[in-house]
Amino acid sequence: MKLKTLSIRLKLVLAGMAGCGLVVYGWIIPMLGQAVARNAPEFSYCYYPWLVFLWVTGVPCYIALALGWKISCNIGRNRAFTPETAKLLRWVSRLAAFDAGFFFLMNGIYLFLNMNHPGMVLASLLVAFAGAAISVVCAGLSDLVKRAHELQEQYDLTI
Repeated sequence: MKLKTLSIRLKLVLAGMAGCGLVVYGWIIPMLGQAVARNAPEFSYCYYPWLVFLWVTGVPCYIALALGWKISCNIGRNRAFTPETAKLLRWVSRLAAFDAGFFFLMNGIYLFLNMNHPGMVLASLLVAFAGAAISVVCAGLSDLVKRAHELQEQYDLTI
């Protein structure tokens, strides 16, 4: 597969993920929250804190998508193994780790504020684990890209 084709496919996937995120964060989450507030009025005071919290967790995801777009542009320009790409991957790793930790921490805080259920805190462990896994994978890719760049520089110097 040519690098231009790969870059275009990556950009399509990233755009699709951004669109799905807009639907989830802009329509599904508010709709579900309103349904919970309507069906269980005793939890209506939780609607806005949870809505803001979930929107805040979406911000690092969209920053990571923007960084992924830059990475796919680098791939399209045949600059996949550069320090810039390694740095971008490292930032995606940090964002994923922050988002996972923030999500789990806020679920715990909401539990102590009586705005959450213990089962939801346990479910947030799965989300936190997925974010941690993404963080580790991106950190590993960052290291591999950095090493590939070093090998490429050595190879260029020997010719």
